[in-house]
This record gives sequence, structure tokens and C-alpha cells, in this order.
Amino acid sequence: MTARRPGADGAPAGDPPGDRAVSVPVPAERRHTLTFLSWARGAAPVFLDTEVDMSAVVAHRRAAERAGRRCSTVACVLHAAGRVLARHPDANAAIRGRGRPRIARYPTVNAKVALDKRLNGQRVVLAALLTGVHRSSLEQIQDELEYWRRGDPDRMPEFAGLRKMQRMPWPLRSWANSSAVSSLRRRPRTMGTFALTSLAHRPVNGFHSFGGTTITLGVGQTTERPVVRDGVLGSAPVMQLNLAFDHRVIDGAHAADVLTEIKEALEGFTDPADGGAAARERPLPGKGAR
Repeated sequence: MTARRPGADGAPAGDPPGDRAVSVPVPAERRHTLTFLSWARGAAPVFLDTEVDMSAVVAHRRAAERAGRRCSTVACVLHAAGRVLARHPDANAAIRGRGRPRIARYPTVNAKVALDKRLNGQRVVLAALLTGVHRSSLEQIQDELEYWRRGDPDRMPEFAGLRKMQRMPWPLRSWANSSAVSSLRRRPRTMGTFALTSLAHRPVNGFHSFGGTTITLGVGQTTERPVVRDGVLGSAPVMQLNLAFDHRVIDGAHAADVLTEIKEALEGFTDPADGGAAARERPLPGKGAR
């Protein structure tokens, strides 16, 4: 319990009228977030992070920009992560149950991407599902991201179920959410097989979130930092990549393998569609930045 000094006149100090808290209901537009968080409490998330030299990704993005195409960091991370997780079916998996839990491993890699949107005027986090990212080209992934980025969740048919759920009372809303995610067979189509959140639009380096999947990636900003290559001091664009894993499904050593392989894929990034041209723009080790 905290203590507080009395007011100057010896009377208990109270809040001035203008400083009193105002209690309001949680906006209906955010109810789905509370429902998800209640469901996700059953997980056992553990957190890892690493730093990624983004020189190859930056070179690829610049080459795409010169060609008149948009290529975001998130698209590059999804492209790399999808291919890595396809090689790790134990991590591209989901779990259900407590007393007699069962794990499902999936042959396809679906990404659940967090979106910062406005729903009925209220700022909310929504999620977009990108299917088959392990076989999608970088351009296809970027096109999908643009569709979701530009869309209006007040009108998009993909969010009709969410809008309906928000009008439900709590018990019914919780039941609807559980029904959507309880089936391991349907889970890839409702939750994805891994999740990704990016706060790179702000000066945020590291953060850790859990998206309800075995693997959740957190993408921070890319900034120019000092690096040493072959004993030579230079600079390079560096990004902190964060990973949360559900310890019920995989262990730390396996999660570290996944994170390392995604890091390596980004540091040697090439999109087969460009024939490796962007990668050839990277500096040789010890040759400084970019």
C-alpha cells in the first residue's frame, strides 16, 4: 500500500476536480483483443532476439524502388520466414489440450500479420492471414500486404465475422473465439501457423509479443550502426529481430535454430525473381556500409 502526505491544511489530500479519473467501458471495437488475450493465457511463451545485418535487404529494396516497385521489410521477413518454417514442421505447428495435449504439424505456412487500423473510428489491432508464404514470391507477398494495408475494415468482407463478434455479449463472444481456434485442422485458416508484428514505423528496436502461434516474430526498426567486418570498422543497416516461441510445442534450442536461419536468410537475401541482382549490390566483408 502506498502512503501520501496530507494537504497543506492538514486535511487528506484529494484530487482536484479536473484531475479525477474518468471510468469508461472498453470500446466494443477492442473486445476481440481482450477475448484473444484471455484465450492466449494458456500458452507458455519464451522470448529470443538477434541482430540482423540488413544490407542485402536494403539493397534489394532500393533495386525494387528503382524499378518502380514497393518492397517492405515486412515482406522480406515473411518471405524468409516462410521458407525457413517449411523446413521446420515441428515449429510450424499448433497445440491443443492440457491433460492429453495433441500437436498438429502443417505442410503449408500461413502468416498472421498484425495490422494497425481504425475500426469505427477506434484505433485497434487486427490480423491479416497470408496463406502459403513458403511458396509465394516476394511480389505476391507485397501485393497481399498492400491489399490489407489499404483496406477499410469497416467495409472489408474479410472482417464481417469480427464485426459481428464485437456485438456479442462476453460469454457468446468467448465461445465464438474458442470455436474458431479450437480445431487443429482449421487453425491454419483462422490463426495462421506463425505470427508477425512490426513496430518498425517508429524508433522501436526490441519488443516481444505473443501472437497465439508456436512462433511469433517481432520486427523492429532498421538503423545504421557501427559494425566490424574482418577487423575493419564500418557501418551497416541493422535490425533487431525478436522471436517468441510456445514452450509447450518446441524447446529453446529448436527456436534458436529457427531464428538463426531466418537471420541468415535475411543477411543473404535474394528473391529468385531478380536473379540475385540485389544481393550483388551488397558490400564485401570489411568494405564498409552498403
